[in-house]
Amino acid sequence: MTMGTSLRDVLELEQVGEGLYRGQNFTAGLGGVVFGGQLLAQTIVAAGLSDPSKNVKTVHTIFARGGALDQPLDIEVDTMHSGRAMGSVTVTIRQGERLCTRALVLLSVDEPDLIRFSDPMPEVSGPLDAHSSGGEGDFWDIRIVDGVDISDAEAVGPPELDVWTRFPGPPSEGALGQALLAYATDGFLIGTAMRPHAGIGQSMAHVSISTSVLSHTLTFHEPVDASQWHLISHSSPHAGRGRSYGRADIFSEEGHIVASFVQDNMIRSFPKEQQPKAGEHSKF
Repeated sequence: MTMGTSLRDVLELEQVGEGLYRGQNFTAGLGGVVFGGQLLAQTIVAAGLSDPSKNVKTVHTIFARGGALDQPLDIEVDTMHSGRAMGSVTVTIRQGERLCTRALVLLSVDEPDLIRFSDPMPEVSGPLDAHSSGGEGDFWDIRIVDGVDISDAEAVGPPELDVWTRFPGPPSEGALGQALLAYATDGFLIGTAMRPHAGIGQSMAHVSISTSVLSHTLTFHEPVDASQWHLISHSSPHAGRGRSYGRADIFSEEGHIVASFVQDNMIRSFPKEQQPKAGEHSKF
């Protein structure tokens, strides 16, 4: 079986050897392609299993090739270093001979503060006042601040986007909370970069323009409970030469910064030989 009935299902990895795991795919609304956020989430779970005494601090992932929903995922964890306070592993995800992603993950224990400060949360409306986008079924609740529609190719605005997100259900803390929050980080920075450009919107991705996440670096600052509301404040300072760069900070509803991430993306016209047929989506 390669399909999970829920996101939490696919985060239950099957251990098949020393540092080796088998993962399922989650099917929600993705048109035959494995969502990058799922691969990020499974990477975090696998890294956490390698050393339960530590937490994932930073994960830097390169997306080499797209994954197919109808094939299982083979996940391999290699330990680079394991110390008292910190460790590092690589996590590689394959489908057969096809290498999909490789991540370098920094693990860390909690230590006492020597110094402490953090940026304040942007002044935006709360989740109950934001526009609900519906998310993906009952498992993921998404609220867009100011009702911005990044799918609308004619809606023009600054390359910024504030999104409230949560995964309703029992408390989701530790590695599970980190994995769920990582899932939510992968869906909005391409659309954010498109906002200043009339005639370009996220609904065109894989249909009339070619887009893809190339690399994703996520750092956790504080423990998270993904069942609670978090604000993801996105911005894109640059797009050009077929690429875009985006960054975001994640805040708890109480206003505390809990994580940050950056992303390199591809946004370009399809090469002629890769143009999808009318009514079709590009697979990879």
